[in-house]
Amino acid sequence: MEEDFKNLTLEFTDDGAIAIITMNRPKALNALNSETLQELGAALEACLEPPETMALIITGGGEKAFIAGADISEFKGIETAFEGREAALGGQDAMSSIAAMPIPTIAAINGFALGGGLELALACDLRVASPNAKMGLPEVGLGLIPGYGGTQRLPRLIGEARALDLILTARHVGAEEALSMGLVNRVADNALLEAEQLARSIIKNAPVALGLAKEAVRRGLTGTLNDGLELEADLFGLVSSSKDMKEGVAAFLEKRKPVFQGE
Repeated sequence: MEEDFKNLTLEFTDDGAIAIITMNRPKALNALNSETLQELGAALEACLEPPETMALIITGGGEKAFIAGADISEFKGIETAFEGREAALGGQDAMSSIAAMPIPTIAAINGFALGGGLELALACDLRVASPNAKMGLPEVGLGLIPGYGGTQRLPRLIGEARALDLILTARHVGAEEALSMGLVNRVADNALLEAEQLARSIIKNAPVALGLAKEAVRRGLTGTLNDGLELEADLFGLVSSSKDMKEGVAAFLEKRKPVFQGE
């Protein structure tokens, strides 16, 4: 199953379990313009339509870039603070839609992931990079700041000091340095293949538990530790009433593989 858009492609693995969105503006190094952001929102909704879809991978088309950033040519027309704020909110909405996906999301970073491209990768749950990947937030060199969530998601991921290093210097980091600072989870020669294998290792687990585990982590980071622990207990109670939990416990005690139904 495959669905085409102008600036990206949505396809599914043969079993339908994994959706793959490929950003497809290779001549522009897959830069994010307003049209692409709108298509991305539609693709995110479409990938959830098949009930068998359990994970999403986002990658870049071509050999050079994952996503080289936002389309800077569109910024030329911004003249007022209001217009700039609206542009940032539009990008943030797209990234927040990725972060809010109920299924695990993985960025397969196969080249340049700069500015809005890195911000999109940060909105995913996990990141796999190819050895030639280059990542960074170069906005201050253009007289801007990251506006699609980079100033907020990056320090939450790698810490304030490391995030400020990348944001204030506008430097690019390679895959190995990104791995060492926790910016990416894995480095592999074939980022997309590794992302698929990672997705497979995740989706063998209970779908209900996966969704609630994501929710616990994401929502827990916005409050105090005690708030997070209370949230964890609530969600633990919720998942304890699922059919998947009963199947998982029964399978463990019976020494067999569980057959989860997502219920």
